[in-house]
Amino acid sequence: MADNIMSKAATMEIPINSNGDTGNLTEDDSLEQDLQQVMVSGPNLNETSIVSGGYGGPAGGIIPTSSIKGPGVRYNPEYLDRGWAPAPGLGSLNHNTNSTEEVSRGVAVEKLDSVKKWGINTYKCTKQMFSEKFGRGSRTVDLELEAQIDVLRDTKSKYENILRLATALITHFQSMVQTQQALGDTFTDLSQKSPELQDEFGYNAETQKLLCKNGEALLGAINFFVSSINTLVNKTMEDTLMTIRHYENARLEFDAYRSDLEELSLGPRDAAAMVRIEMAQQEYHTHREKYERLRSDVSIKLKFLEENKVKVMHKQLLLFHNAISAYFAGNQQQLEQTLIQFNVKLKPPGSDKPSWLEEQ
Repeated sequence: MADNIMSKAATMEIPINSNGDTGNLTEDDSLEQDLQQVMVSGPNLNETSIVSGGYGGPAGGIIPTSSIKGPGVRYNPEYLDRGWAPAPGLGSLNHNTNSTEEVSRGVAVEKLDSVKKWGINTYKCTKQMFSEKFGRGSRTVDLELEAQIDVLRDTKSKYENILRLATALITHFQSMVQTQQALGDTFTDLSQKSPELQDEFGYNAETQKLLCKNGEALLGAINFFVSSINTLVNKTMEDTLMTIRHYENARLEFDAYRSDLEELSLGPRDAAAMVRIEMAQQEYHTHREKYERLRSDVSIKLKFLEENKVKVMHKQLLLFHNAISAYFAGNQQQLEQTLIQFNVKLKPPGSDKPSWLEEQ
């Protein structure tokens, strides 16, 4: 019936007048009845066709839709009886869900393997550490490097003591400078209010102000000294000690896997044991390379640290000596030249006090 309707509709002629308007169309009664019947019953979707050619093309251009196969989507007959249809894209949604689950499963497996390796490594290192403490296990020792490390730790401890004492000196000397400044202001005020002692108060006021000025210059030199020592101790030496700690951990791991390989080598030589021995040899070589690399890094850093320490301390000790000597000798000119020589810049008075915005 659908083919009959399409053939009739294709042969209809629509008259158009000279103004471009359609004229009165003569309706075909049979065609109208057929259209009404199609609207009521509807065509069978499995029997519909797609015309691939243009209007009036050959019959060979008609492709039946029943021959077109889409992706395999299963429909629930219960939903089809109710007139429901599945939402589009359910297949891709399930595929994305499966991909997400696979990625999550892979991440979980990687984390589990990482935790497993960490647990085995921790067990071996702990066993090696207790064996060394109780004298049952052997350890790899580089006597020359170990001696240099001990010297560095002892030097750092002594430099920390210098830093602590110099900081205390700054605190006490700053209190004395502030006292001298307050005393000079008091003498100046009394010289103006006591005419009979104006000269005497004036001399003392000028002396205290001069001592205060020289004290601030000495404080600048000591602060520069403390800042340089602090950088040397808490940054340069600490960086080298951090590398030393990594080296000591690598040494412990290397000895742990070395002991494990020695134990396996003394055991049976069956197939399973040979596999374990081969894996232990791989771990042994890996940790040996890490240990040797860190040992080389420690040696290089100790060498550069010693050179840097001598250079820094030579400059700072000379500054400290010249500044202290010039101050207590009362040589203001020598004190100022010392500050210029070592490029020490003094802070303006009151720069350490917080601004009024910070006090709010």
